[in-house]
Amino acid sequence: MQVKHEWVREEILQNMSGLEPDAPLPQERELAERYQVSRSTVRQALKNLATEGRIYAVRGRGTFVASQRISKDSRLTSFTEDMIARGQRPGTRLLQVEQVPAAPEIAAKLELESGSAILHLERLRLADGFPMCFEEIWLPAHMYPGLQHQDLERPLYGVFAASYNLRIDRAEQQISAQILKGRIADLLNVPPGSAALVVVRRSSDEKGRIAEYAKSIYRADRYDFQLTVSRSG
Repeated sequence: MQVKHEWVREEILQNMSGLEPDAPLPQERELAERYQVSRSTVRQALKNLATEGRIYAVRGRGTFVASQRISKDSRLTSFTEDMIARGQRPGTRLLQVEQVPAAPEIAAKLELESGSAILHLERLRLADGFPMCFEEIWLPAHMYPGLQHQDLERPLYGVFAASYNLRIDRAEQQISAQILKGRIADLLNVPPGSAALVVVRRSSDEKGRIAEYAKSIYRADRYDFQLTVSRSG
């Protein structure tokens, strides 16, 4: 026997078939009245669709049809390149930029002495105007003099190349899962407790110098990673 929320999920999915990505869905109350079920049943159906990546919620605005989930492969590409390749409009909102002394942990990652001057940036990355990723970046200040005065809502690797003749050539990345809460959940417009993918990256330039240490937090409902692996021998 079919569970009621599964039937509602299928009905919603069928009615979504003619809608464009980012089109709004009716409110919970309206859906409950339409299908003659409780709001908790509708809520469970919507939760299941969100888990499948079919819809996404924006706090204070409602629930929307999800565009195709962004899949990132193992190539070293920027967020901007990823969005353009998938037909989405990339955007950036600069939240903070400051020069600070490097804490011991960050200094070690950048191969600097503790207390060395570094640049600390926070940016919110957007896809078609919707929050996709929060990123925190630490840079050796001596490699990027005057960076604070650049337009840091432009693609950052483009700024590095144009203003400092520096090109990111290689990166070590570590991917993990995280539950969002507090400020980051608010910035990404997701409810507290939502899942996220965290990518920690340490990048080198063409001369082999450590040029960047960064942490990017992606909405897991709209982003995933695809890696090709092989079994040798």
